[in-house]
Amino acid sequence: MNFGPERARGLPAVWPALAGAAQAASVAMPGSGQAQGWLQVLSLTVLAAGLARIAHPVNRARSSGKQAAWVGGFFATAWLTGCFWWLYVSMHDVGGLPAPLAGLAVLALASALALYYAAACAVWVGLAGKGLRHRPGLASALFAALWTLAELMRGRWLTGFPWGAGGYAHVDGVLAVWAPWVGVYGMGALAAWLSMRLALSGWRLRAIKPLVAVLAVSWGLQSFAPPLTTSAGFGQVELLQANISQNIKFDVGSGIRDALQWYDAQLRNSQQALVVAPETAVPLLPRYLPEGYWSGLQQHFSRPGRPLALVGVPLGNVAQGYTNSVVALGPAGLPDYRYDKSHLVPFGEFMPPGFVWFVRMMNIPLGDFRSGGWDQPSVSWQGQRLAPNVCYEDLFGEELAARFKDPVQAPTALVNVSNIAWFGDTLAVDQHLNISRMRAMELGRPMLRATNTGATAIIDHQGRVTDQLPRFTRSSLVGRYEGREGLTPYARWAAACGLWPFWGLCCAVVGLALWRRRSV
Repeated sequence: MNFGPERARGLPAVWPALAGAAQAASVAMPGSGQAQGWLQVLSLTVLAAGLARIAHPVNRARSSGKQAAWVGGFFATAWLTGCFWWLYVSMHDVGGLPAPLAGLAVLALASALALYYAAACAVWVGLAGKGLRHRPGLASALFAALWTLAELMRGRWLTGFPWGAGGYAHVDGVLAVWAPWVGVYGMGALAAWLSMRLALSGWRLRAIKPLVAVLAVSWGLQSFAPPLTTSAGFGQVELLQANISQNIKFDVGSGIRDALQWYDAQLRNSQQALVVAPETAVPLLPRYLPEGYWSGLQQHFSRPGRPLALVGVPLGNVAQGYTNSVVALGPAGLPDYRYDKSHLVPFGEFMPPGFVWFVRMMNIPLGDFRSGGWDQPSVSWQGQRLAPNVCYEDLFGEELAARFKDPVQAPTALVNVSNIAWFGDTLAVDQHLNISRMRAMELGRPMLRATNTGATAIIDHQGRVTDQLPRFTRSSLVGRYEGREGLTPYARWAAACGLWPFWGLCCAVVGLALWRRRSV
């Protein structure tokens, strides 16, 4: 499709919805869980082509803007619903919320977040409808800027929920090489630019040019860019996976009993230098544990020659507040260490004002946790600096990058402890694995993932899964990882500036488009 005399009035909603569903599948394909970058570009090209038709100047500005918003809204609602429909499982299957309400809640969340993309599409059509149709380069850059601003807003405002961002579809494939340079948002912006260029080229021969350019630069980065990080040595690790269903996790006679018995045995019997138990592996505050349980673990690991254990456990009290934490248990002389989760989950770890009524409709043991600091130190062990993060904290690469401000003290390895049992045997497991892979690629560090039900895995600094446990099995994964030193370009600039360079660049492109439009 291109800018032609055709009008897009009455464009059926089914087409943008199908394209949005394809984009959801591209992040983690049902069945395989693999990312499909080509499908993400194709689905976004379909949307871009529809917007290009709507932007033809014969359409009235007001009606074309509304139509673009509807098309973008249908696309984004289908995409986001397809990405995190598994929230239904946590609300209905685990929480007991009636199925219609749970389904409506997922749809309402997706529709609300889709407003960012609807606005981006409406603004693009408003600017592209006069003059910019003759400048495909600027029109494509404008689309990429507006689309990226929508992604940034979704990932930042109201605590942020960037799950399923388009860049995650490129954790494998041609654009993967860009991760340590521009991160997931930069990869998404590049895909959006390419999609609009293809749409404006009308699939003619000139459409090959942007494809060739992207392929050539990507090949150049892959072939000629110097190594961005260096080895910090190898370490042995054991990652624990108890596979306790969320429905019984907090049941005293089953889930709690099984967790305490199994993790105690596995931690004590580990022969590796590092052993990691997942988020809330110990599901009770230490003072509520059986007498001698916690002190027994501390004494066991305090003896010479014992490994270092990183254990997920809730901590705190009424006066100081509660935290979702990771505690280090190690030999005597090792400084006390704990990591407190900083980016908390709305409804799961804190209750947003005005939503207590909704939470009370579900039978879920929700916490009222206190947030930890944003720049907590790593734990040093046998030449490695290990930086824990809890569950979906690894969704926020810019926050993990904050720990790289001092290159000398920067982590050599990342450790994610998670509990995805809330969402059952769904694509959430595959999507979260790809998220962790993206963080490894961006920051040039291995990611060690210890989860309750999966995916428990060792990921190297290039985002490759080197070892992985079968999901929904009770077992432990023993393997080797290679720590890394040095900073990737992304780690360097994101540690210094966060995501502000993207905000500034995207706003500058929009400003340029406004100026050029007025000068036409």
